[in-house]
Amino acid sequence: MQTRKLGRQGLEVSALGLGCMGMSDFYGGRDEAESVATIDRALDLGVTFLDTADMYGVGANEELVGRVVRERREWVVVATKFGNVRGEDGSFKGVNGRPDYVRAACDASLKRTGLDSIDLYYQHRVDPDVAIEETVGAMAELVAAGKVRYLGLSEAAPATIRRAHAVHPITALQTEYSLWSRDVEAEILPICRELGIGFVPYSPLGRGFLTGQFKSPDDLDEGDSRRNHPRFQGEAFRKNLDLAAAVGAMASDKGCTSAQLALAWVLAQGEDIVPIPGTKRRKYLQDNLGALDVTLTDADLARIDAVLPPGAAEGTRYPAATMTNIDR
Repeated sequence: MQTRKLGRQGLEVSALGLGCMGMSDFYGGRDEAESVATIDRALDLGVTFLDTADMYGVGANEELVGRVVRERREWVVVATKFGNVRGEDGSFKGVNGRPDYVRAACDASLKRTGLDSIDLYYQHRVDPDVAIEETVGAMAELVAAGKVRYLGLSEAAPATIRRAHAVHPITALQTEYSLWSRDVEAEILPICRELGIGFVPYSPLGRGFLTGQFKSPDDLDEGDSRRNHPRFQGEAFRKNLDLAAAVGAMASDKGCTSAQLALAWVLAQGEDIVPIPGTKRRKYLQDNLGALDVTLTDADLARIDAVLPPGAAEGTRYPAATMTNIDR
């Protein structure tokens, strides 16, 4: 397995990680046995970087990941997040970055995972009512206490990243990045590189859309949250099908799958980038990992860029209400 370094503090992980969210929440039905088998298979194949969060399944995803990795704890890097607060019924209660909440959330995550420490601890969303210096200050205390090894931010604006990094080194910044979500190229990636912060793209397959598996919104399960996403609705869905078809055509020319081409493109954007494609099935895991064997030439990259330039996707990344929680 190829490895890459995140940040300048010594964290090294597999070049592709595994996003575990969909195993417990948001993307339709659950199959815990298959989810466990998928994580086990990922670890067997050399994946060392697993991504979860306390909000996924209202804690259930952390429990699942912790249960599977404990026997291989010495070499598995577990990243989790705090800040998006949900009720026991799954309702969204807002964003919390207060120092007392940071400490309580960390203790709760350690209990659910059964781990002695969290390898990479992200603030999931920036709390607009709490100075980032206060939140990161509390996170730094967790590092000093041995509860956390490295710190990260998710969906943070450039100014926020700079202020946070001045309090304590930020090892990784996690934000959506794919062939149909390229906003980070303007300011986020440059500031991460200036400060030596690794970049972790989530949804690098466009929430599965770029794999070509969806032909209609009806292909999504009834309880799948993507039904509420603008890019998966109405005319936007139909227009975005053209993007997925273009990815498929270029993948066919390269002799790989659409997923492999999309992931290979993200990987080619820099050695400081570690995508975390999510899946809850072994067959998709195997396909995703095949991206590591796909080499894109300069001509390939130029062709891809011409077909899917920044802003090519129709619709916003999230519903309007969710977009208000993105730090700007």
